[in-house]
Amino acid sequence: MTTPDGDILRVEHISKNYGAVTALTDINLRLAKGEVLGLIGDNGAGKSTLLKILCGFQQPTSGRILLEGQEVRLRSVDHARSLGIDAVYQDLALIPQLSVFQNMFLNREKVNGPLLNSRAMRKEAQEHLDEIGVRIPDINAPVARLSGGQRQAIAVARSVFSNPKILLLDEPLAAMGVKEGSLILDLITQLKAQGNVSIIIIAHNYGQLVEVCDRVNMIQDGKITLDKRSEETSADELTDMVVAEYRRALEERRRAAS
Repeated sequence: MTTPDGDILRVEHISKNYGAVTALTDINLRLAKGEVLGLIGDNGAGKSTLLKILCGFQQPTSGRILLEGQEVRLRSVDHARSLGIDAVYQDLALIPQLSVFQNMFLNREKVNGPLLNSRAMRKEAQEHLDEIGVRIPDINAPVARLSGGQRQAIAVARSVFSNPKILLLDEPLAAMGVKEGSLILDLITQLKAQGNVSIIIIAHNYGQLVEVCDRVNMIQDGKITLDKRSEETSADELTDMVVAEYRRALEERRRAAS
C-alpha cells in the first residue's frame, strides 16, 4: 500500500537536538514506491542523523513519520525492520571470519533438528544473489577474502533478502575505486528495475548519484533545500551548491569568532 499520491514514506517537520546542538531543524521529505532518492549535503549537514531516525536508531525531537500513509513512531531498529525499513552502514555489520552464505543467514539460520542446514542456506543464498545480480565466485569463502565492493554488495543483498520496503544506504560507495563502485551502482540499478524496494542513498560522488537516482534532495541548515529530478540537475550543479554552502557556513563561523 502507498499513499494516494504514491509515496511510501513521508517525513514531516522532523527536528533533532542533542542538548544545545541542533542537527536537524525542519526536514520534509517524501519517497515513492520503487524510487531511488539521493541525499546530499556538506559534512555535518545531518544526512546520517536523518537516516538513523528513519531506521529507528534515534528518536526525533519533533515531527512525524508516515509509512504507507500511517503515522509511525519507530521505537528501535528492530521495530523499524519489522515495518519494512532496513539500513546498511559503512561498517556493514558483517563477520569477516564467516562465509558469504553464513553472513547472509546471520541470526536467522536454517536448522535441521539440532544441526545447521548448511546445504539449504547455501542453495538459497546463491539463488538470492543470482536473482539480484550479485556475482560472488564462491559463497563458501570467508567474507574477509572479498573485495570492498563485494562486501558492500553482500551487506546490501542481506538486507534485500529480508524483503524490506525501504532500504537506507549510508555512503555505500565510500573509499571505492571505479570498478568497486560500479558493482554497487549496478546492484542499485538492478533493484530499481525490479521495483520492489524504495531506496534512500547518501553519497558524495554526485556523478554516480545522478546516474542511479530518480531524485536528489539536499540538506542545508537542517532543512531540505533542494528537491530535483536527476535529469533536471547535474553533478556540476550539485557540487557548486554544496561548495557554496560550505563557504557560506565558513564565513558565518568566522564572523561569529571575530
